[in-house]
Amino acid sequence: MAGHRAALTRFAWLSIAASIVIICLKGAAYWVTGSVGLLSDALESVVNLVAACVVLIVLTVAARPADEDHPYGHDKAEYFSSGVEGGMIFIAALGIVAAAVERLVHPRPLEQLGLGVSISLVASIINFAVARVLMAASRQHDSITLEADARHLMTDVWTSIGVLIGVGAVVFTGWLWLDPVIAILVALNITWTAVSLVQRSVLGLMDTALPEDELDVIRGALDPHLAEGIQYHALRTRRSGARRFVSMHLLVPGAWTVERGHDLAEEIEAYIRERLRNTTITVHLEPLEDPRSWADATLDPVQTPHVGKKGGA
Repeated sequence: MAGHRAALTRFAWLSIAASIVIICLKGAAYWVTGSVGLLSDALESVVNLVAACVVLIVLTVAARPADEDHPYGHDKAEYFSSGVEGGMIFIAALGIVAAAVERLVHPRPLEQLGLGVSISLVASIINFAVARVLMAASRQHDSITLEADARHLMTDVWTSIGVLIGVGAVVFTGWLWLDPVIAILVALNITWTAVSLVQRSVLGLMDTALPEDELDVIRGALDPHLAEGIQYHALRTRRSGARRFVSMHLLVPGAWTVERGHDLAEEIEAYIRERLRNTTITVHLEPLEDPRSWADATLDPVQTPHVGKKGGA
């Protein structure tokens, strides 16, 4: 698992290389045109570069194997990447607004727009291609870090499209104020992305339960056995980076042998693992007839999708 996660750093290096190229291209586009809209686009690409460096560090940490101090591994480090990236996007948005307001107060004509737009368009195509590669990798490897980076790059693509539309509108109308106004709209758009990334990071660090569709998979492994008199409770779930954790109490007839109960637990675990990758499952077997099996059904406030009554189905 650790070696598999370490291989993901190649995608971080791809993002870093692409960001350096794009910064140069967009910086050149701003230099030849003087467009504050293109400047805002270039500033966001600087954030992309720093974020890609953070991604590299975080993926390296997350790939470390479990040890005595971190027996559950280091996967949760991935949430720091999306949180830092969200914060940096917000800072970039403030810089864009400041530059746009200054240009609103002191407007200036734009120059060599054809060349500047062409350069920016090439940069956007590179961004789009890299974002697609990172998103595919994030889905294949269940990496929230790569997903955050991919979404950020796609935001950059849409930002560039908005800026290019704004610059084109200035050319056709002659209204110089459109350029800084578009830049401010870009800042508002990327701020929303920042909030989304930080929110997801916080939810992961707070050990939020798995989403409803994944909980349905777990229930799908358990509910068919209810007709056999089996019960379950104290179902707890959480996610740590790419890894999911599931624990539950499985109540079986006391007359069952240990082997029969173990076989059922193995069957349930296999069903879940087949449908939810990278899942660690802990099943605690208990006898249905023992009152103590029911006393711990509500220990601590936890999610309990199904809590049966003694003797009931």
